[in-house]
Amino acid sequence: MTTRRVENTADSLRTWSVSQTRGQGYCNLVTMVTLILTIQRFDPPCKILALFTNFSQVSPFNLWSVRALRYLCVLFMAITFLWWVLLLVSIFVSPPMMHSRGSGFFDFSYTTLTLGNLLIALLFFATPSKAMEVSSLVLAGILLIDAIVVVSVQRLRSEEGWVGTASVVWATLIALYNVMTDRVVAWGKKEEEERLTGREETRRTLREWCAILTATVIMVIMVIIVIFLTATLILRSRDASLKPPGERYLVDGGKYKLHLACVGNATYNDQGERQPTVLVEAGDYTVEDSMLEWVHNSYQNGTIGRYCYYDRPGFAWSDNAPSPHSAGMTSSALSESLKRAGEEPPWVVVSAGIGSIYSRIFSSIHPGQISGLFLIDPLHEDLLDRVGDPGRGFILWARGIISPLGYERLPAAIFKGRTREDRVYGRSAYQAGKFIKAKLQENLVASSLTKNEVTQARVIQQSNVPLVVVSSGVEIQKDSEWQRKQEDLTTITDNLLAWDIVKKAPHEVWRTYEGRKVLEKRLGRLVQGQ
Repeated sequence: MTTRRVENTADSLRTWSVSQTRGQGYCNLVTMVTLILTIQRFDPPCKILALFTNFSQVSPFNLWSVRALRYLCVLFMAITFLWWVLLLVSIFVSPPMMHSRGSGFFDFSYTTLTLGNLLIALLFFATPSKAMEVSSLVLAGILLIDAIVVVSVQRLRSEEGWVGTASVVWATLIALYNVMTDRVVAWGKKEEEERLTGREETRRTLREWCAILTATVIMVIMVIIVIFLTATLILRSRDASLKPPGERYLVDGGKYKLHLACVGNATYNDQGERQPTVLVEAGDYTVEDSMLEWVHNSYQNGTIGRYCYYDRPGFAWSDNAPSPHSAGMTSSALSESLKRAGEEPPWVVVSAGIGSIYSRIFSSIHPGQISGLFLIDPLHEDLLDRVGDPGRGFILWARGIISPLGYERLPAAIFKGRTREDRVYGRSAYQAGKFIKAKLQENLVASSLTKNEVTQARVIQQSNVPLVVVSSGVEIQKDSEWQRKQEDLTTITDNLLAWDIVKKAPHEVWRTYEGRKVLEKRLGRLVQGQ
């Protein structure tokens, strides 16, 4: 009888300790003292000490398997954080073997998601719930779909490379690991409750409910984010089916591909000399959505006999180049692709806006091969600071980081009917992560590498190359500095054929009828050597 009373009292004392641990302190100090005195009547003080020594907190961490899972979670988070830092750095400077032909923003997004997933798992490790388990399982399922899409679509696999593929696979594995961890912790919690209290505790404290609610809300947000990532990935896979009009050539030691297209056949004059091929350089946007229309009209009406155009790295069908990447590097890549395509000089180089920086560098490194230089409202090297403005660079970086969510592309595709053509090279091309990455690269080196290259190009430029400059009347009227720089650009060679200022024409001079007339007229005379 005495033994039974002691056992009952001990059970009551254990129950009191457990309830205190769970925040349900329904026993007070008086009850505790009474229990101790009751035990002391039948057991010596050493028995009381042994009784307290056997008390354990109801926690899944009492199990070595649960503790091991937590340690693994910490290890995975450390690895993921190091990978995240490496991907962040690679946006600005590509480490060896880390360059991907895509923007690099998708793998960064998946790694950020993985880091957040592990952080949530650690913060709410001891409070498993069915809601967390289900949301983690949904997250893992969607990420698995993403991994399948990246691996199965050849163009995406090429753009993301091993870095992007590893990032999305790692995100999937971590999501599955979190599902397993949640189940194991729930099992461990049940085991400890049954061992210490004789039953599974189904009640939760207010603190636990708040933790579960917070974790569930965060996980639902993460699921929504992954859904947007998946939708954007599906758009990219659809865009990858759009065939380029030209060919894509490996350049820079096979690091990326540059798209080059040529239209028309080589023509010869009465003396049997090869007529120059017009080489078109884009301005601020893709050449297909800007200059190509009026150049092709010139070809169709016989003003020119042949022209070639290419997409700068990150534009339209061209891959992104490793970072950092300057205008001189692009000009070298263009030279390599022309050589691989079997295209031969002479060239009449036509460019607009910032594209004039690229064409001037190209002209300077090909002495004796340039029959004419045609600049349309060109950007002066002294104004490259506008392109390299740090504030503009930060905005580009921020846009790139969130571009995988498709915050612009998805609504445009759903509600505005934007097509593959619009997204690859048309009016929505500026929303692509590749395009944003190219502009960010341009921004980062505009005031340093690119400015030095174009300054050197001006020094070594052949002075007898025929030059035509056509300027925007609108830009000249609203910016006196722009006017002075336009005039200065007419002196980069000693053979200026014409400088036209087209009134009421915007920066993209060809957008007006009068502008197109002037451009076609000057281009025809430049090709004919007049």
